[in-house]
Amino acid sequence: METQTAHEDLKTLSECISSLKKQGFDKDFQIVEKGMKTIDEERVYIPEEVKILNFYRFEGETDPADMSILYAIETNTGLRGTLVDAFGTYANTEITDFISQVEDINKKTDVTSDNSGSESHVSIGKF
Repeated sequence: METQTAHEDLKTLSECISSLKKQGFDKDFQIVEKGMKTIDEERVYIPEEVKILNFYRFEGETDPADMSILYAIETNTGLRGTLVDAFGTYANTEITDFISQVEDINKKTDVTSDNSGSESHVSIGKF
């Protein structure tokens, strides 16, 4: 399974989704009344059955209100996929409520430094 490197260009939501799909996050999750499920299966997962292995925030270049967040998710049955939500004012309250109940949330970052000694944090997907 491929992993993304700190040098991989993940500036857009679609680039990040494509990279995650290459890493095996090939299911599209959605929130339903009783929990979370994939679009093509009936099994519903409750927050205790879900891990968020990583998440990525995106901001629109021309409109600060154009913000989204992408979650890289793994279920207790081993399914891996993604869930996308708006971020901020336009966030879906059902998704926000579900995610807030997930106890196992991780954010993978890699600290790099350049010759000037400054550090930057780059999201990476080492799962």
